[in-house]
Amino acid sequence: MPALLPHRLVSRCAVALPALLLSACAALNQQAYQREHGAPDPQRYDQAQATPHGGVSYQQQIKPLLQSRCVVCHACYDAPCQLKLGSWEGIARGLSSTPVYDGTRLRPAEPTRLFTDAQVASQWRERGFQPVLNEFENTPQAMRSASLLYRSLLLKQEHPLPAVDVLPAKSFDFSMDRAQSCPRIENFEAHAKAQPLAGMPYGLPGISAEELNLVARWLEAGAPDDGASAPTATEQREVIAWEKFLNNGGSNKERLMSRYLYEHLFLGHLYLSDEAARQAYKLVRSSTPPGQAIAPIATMRPFDDPGSAPFYYRLQRDLEPIVAKTHMPYRFDAARRERYRALFLKPRYEVAQLPGYEPTMASNGLASFQAMPSDARYRFLLDDAQFFIMNFIKGPVCRGQVALNVIEDRFWVFFTDPDSSLGRDAGELVLRAGAAAGLPAAQGSDASVFDFWTIYAKQEKQFQREKAQSLSANFAAHGGPTLAMVWDGDRHNPNAALTVFRQFESASVVQGLVGDTPKTAWVIGYPLFERIFYLLAAGFDVYGDIGHQLHSRLFMDFLRMEGESNFINLLPRAARPGVVAHWYRQARPAALEQMQTLALTGTHESAIPFKTADPKAELLSLLAKRIGPALPQRWALQQEPNAGLRRDLAQLAALRGPSLGWLPATLFMEVSDVAGPPRYFSLLRELGHLNMTRLLREEGELLPAENALTVANGLIGAYPNVLLRVKASELAEFSAAVAALGSEADYRRLADRWAVRRSNPDFWAASDALHRARPRLAGPDGGLFDYNRLENR
Repeated sequence: MPALLPHRLVSRCAVALPALLLSACAALNQQAYQREHGAPDPQRYDQAQATPHGGVSYQQQIKPLLQSRCVVCHACYDAPCQLKLGSWEGIARGLSSTPVYDGTRLRPAEPTRLFTDAQVASQWRERGFQPVLNEFENTPQAMRSASLLYRSLLLKQEHPLPAVDVLPAKSFDFSMDRAQSCPRIENFEAHAKAQPLAGMPYGLPGISAEELNLVARWLEAGAPDDGASAPTATEQREVIAWEKFLNNGGSNKERLMSRYLYEHLFLGHLYLSDEAARQAYKLVRSSTPPGQAIAPIATMRPFDDPGSAPFYYRLQRDLEPIVAKTHMPYRFDAARRERYRALFLKPRYEVAQLPGYEPTMASNGLASFQAMPSDARYRFLLDDAQFFIMNFIKGPVCRGQVALNVIEDRFWVFFTDPDSSLGRDAGELVLRAGAAAGLPAAQGSDASVFDFWTIYAKQEKQFQREKAQSLSANFAAHGGPTLAMVWDGDRHNPNAALTVFRQFESASVVQGLVGDTPKTAWVIGYPLFERIFYLLAAGFDVYGDIGHQLHSRLFMDFLRMEGESNFINLLPRAARPGVVAHWYRQARPAALEQMQTLALTGTHESAIPFKTADPKAELLSLLAKRIGPALPQRWALQQEPNAGLRRDLAQLAALRGPSLGWLPATLFMEVSDVAGPPRYFSLLRELGHLNMTRLLREEGELLPAENALTVANGLIGAYPNVLLRVKASELAEFSAAVAALGSEADYRRLADRWAVRRSNPDFWAASDALHRARPRLAGPDGGLFDYNRLENR
């Protein structure tokens, strides 16, 4: 293999250089490389070659390999170097050193959404992306040796992980905001010399020699793609039916419904059938009509103006792999169309004029869809409440500690009943809220960071005054709050109550009431539900500047308080001040005042007959009993058939206090030595907090004495921090070891015995077993787990 760079140039670039000379050195590398290998051909991978007869299949061989070993780190917005390896198009696009997540940028970034903002590799080169496939000499040897993908995999073979349990910090940085190395093929030899342990998969065992040879053969053939399987006949029929349903309505009523559906489903994975071979689809706006190739309209938000030319709602097949951190499945079939007709088309109402796309109105669904019955919109959200809450949790907004420290580590979510008097009176409130309450997206993605709290706090107080007046009139006519005001899922809908877990730098939401009685709970009605959706899903721009991101995070403080106050207002008046004081211990004065205004100004007394000295716990118990028939129990430890195993797991789940602070946020535990296949459980650590109102310095708000642990049957979470393997006979000993944690050394001993560390040669075997078990353990919300946040301890 010829040297990729002249030896003297490599020597000069491998030594430490002043920062001002690095870019010049990179330019010299590129010039030298091109002199030896010719100019690149950026259009080479604009289209995939067909797989030659007897050649390596991308779909059947390469894609599964990359998914199991590479996509577990390289997917979604937080893929290192924006390198998404889950589809041929993502590989052809290549990488960029510009991060998507950047909480410090002063101007919005140019969006780089795969399949949206550019369509072929040469267009991505114009946007600054660098290839990982060979775009230089077109020979079999060069197709492999000049591929950054191959060289990165080969580097791991040449320099495997050190034979140690904990990888050296001087050689490996696993922090979430670490500086990323995004080399070009032109300077790869210098990169490899400077960072020999940076081979891929980074900080994990390498792929086997046989697997590397398979990748090499595929690259030598030109990285062909034999194409994804064709949609099933059922899916083809459903695509035609849906595109007709969404586009052929001539009335304003039908057009408004289609817009409402698009703005609420644009993040979802839509499934058109229950067939085993089913594929996920995305709902997009296209400049081309049904029957023609889709040409996506690349607006940043779903409510942005699509332009003056005609556009169409289309179903686009999602070619990227299903990963747990973004997977939001939604049934989209004939029964769903009938449900939409019943909700939005059969009721008698007039749409005199369609709403425009002015940001001040379009950014707030309460304003832009006022013509539609609020009851229909609310029932649409309630039908699949977990899906829409998932949009808040799994959308791009929820990434990192600062983005998530607005919520407790675990809380329960309930909903107001649309059939209660409170629900029926919501229409007038919705109209007032839509007219008065703006959301941060009205300012676009480039917002000022100043005077935020004052501006929005004033607005929120006005909104809450209107809400309080509506509630006072309601309770005067119908009596105080009752349990009947909380939706029971119509006795069958498992979305009636949800559990949200904040896993420090990520979050999850599941159906049902998981774990012991939580510290806090929310009650969400239609106005709040819609406002959170437009704040965190429809209106959030991951490419926005620091002002936009700050506004979105801080505005969620107000909406969290509203959900909490709705719950508190079900309690006896005398109990409310104590609950507010406990939830907001040592909170910022402005935040405490806001919460007290929301939760303590009402004069109505609860009509619920409380009988104990702990009304908060009693209320949660009453709600669980009321909603219980609708709720799934799949996460409950009681589902474990082995009585001894249930007992030991319950002992583990009962642990409380400072020792739990030494655990990471999310642990997946395999339990063997039981009848049948190994069992898998989630250990979800919950840190105690004084309050959740501070943007920074969260460590100053922690209360280690209130740390808790939820042990769930199955797998909850997208980012496991550690994989554990524990024998059933060792569970009691494991619990004792967790209870005794008091130092990093204690945790190191625990991990030495039971953790499958990222440095373990058997790591991939454990990962493969986990993913094989995933379909039955994570349910329809599952997907490939992400290993970017595996610990190194």
